[in-house]
Amino acid sequence: MAPEPPPIAPTSTPSTEAMATRPALRVGLAGLGTVGAGVLRLLRANGRAIEKRAGRPIEIVAISARDRHRDRGVDLAGLAWHDDPLTLARDSGIDVVAELIGGAEGTALALVETALGLGKPVVTANKALLARHGGQLGRLALERGVAIAFEASVAGGIPVIKALREGLGGNRFSRISGILNGTCNFVLSQMRETGRSFEAVLQEAQELGYAEADPTLDIDGWDAAHKLAVLAAVGFDIPVDLDTVYVEGIRHISPLDIEYADDLGYRIKLLGTAVRTERGIEQRVHPTMVPATEPLALVEGVDNAVVIEGDAVNRLVLQGPGAGAGPTASAVVADLIDLAQGRRQPSFVTEPENGLTAVSIAEHAGPCYVRLMVLDQPGVIADVAAELRNERVSMEAMIQRRNHPGRAVPVVLTTHPSQEAALRRALTRIGQLGTVVEPPRMIRIEL
Repeated sequence: MAPEPPPIAPTSTPSTEAMATRPALRVGLAGLGTVGAGVLRLLRANGRAIEKRAGRPIEIVAISARDRHRDRGVDLAGLAWHDDPLTLARDSGIDVVAELIGGAEGTALALVETALGLGKPVVTANKALLARHGGQLGRLALERGVAIAFEASVAGGIPVIKALREGLGGNRFSRISGILNGTCNFVLSQMRETGRSFEAVLQEAQELGYAEADPTLDIDGWDAAHKLAVLAAVGFDIPVDLDTVYVEGIRHISPLDIEYADDLGYRIKLLGTAVRTERGIEQRVHPTMVPATEPLALVEGVDNAVVIEGDAVNRLVLQGPGAGAGPTASAVVADLIDLAQGRRQPSFVTEPENGLTAVSIAEHAGPCYVRLMVLDQPGVIADVAAELRNERVSMEAMIQRRNHPGRAVPVVLTTHPSQEAALRRALTRIGQLGTVVEPPRMIRIEL
């Protein structure tokens, strides 16, 4: 008879008492605005559950903000106060710095550089900082053997960075695309639902607190571009580089465009899209016509959503709140839990995978929607078609619903997949025709 195998030793897990003996992760919090105060509240409200998940307590022990006397609705008693964020970073009683100041330059950059230089890990929600300086900060973190964690920098409470790195880490990604700015999504959603102008809906967004007093970063596409640069770097193992992202905002979108989009079976969304092509990686932010049945077309209001396409999972859709105190604080705390457990993810690569390079928007090929305002007279359409034909741009469909001889009327056409540079050349010449009274408007179509 064969001998019995030896008994399997039980797997040990730390007891509550053992966990309690581990020292707390001591956090210095720089920036006590909406998100910073949200982090403080969340750690206090869910402290026991967070401690169990982290294996040790996580405590804010010091803070730095501009006005020590401002009432932020949270109790700051017992916390060390630093007027200078760099002094906070140098505080020997701090293990981790959470940078929630914002801004790509100045104090935020100096704080992160100081903390990393001292060998202290950093948690940040600062997408602009990462998009501009992620490469150099990643190298500094690598040299010092510490982490720079940034789950909160993209899509608020949606754990998209963790999804790319951990849950989907075995995939080779072909496309990452998403609604990355809640302000633009709200504006476009309301324009479609109410028929109001861009300007009127933007004013409403400002009154509701969904848009800043100066909404430039949002509506001109730069906020989404910062986030896309971070997503593309993580998903495609390329250096983070904002300069390789094509950026176009939503100021030129009219109720007329939204009306025609509905007629054609599309909805207009500001998308950030990174695509692996034979030539390299496209990174682009622009208004996009999305088929009305696609998941991204159905995301309304201030929500964000990201679609990830990988060779193993095919397609995955993540949707949820992309901003605000609670969702962003949730992402910050998730990074703190990782650090408390001793997990450290790499930041950004310095050399692209397999020599991948950035692809210019001029090389993009795809179908497009074009709206022209033309004088309603004989020969106009023939002239337009001739310019498209000269650049080998093929029309798929054309719509002219209104007849007002001698007056300006909208003419809409859609194209078969065409090279961007060729279509742009054709539209430049079309815009110079005497019968075309406004610059042509182009919106790319994603199928």
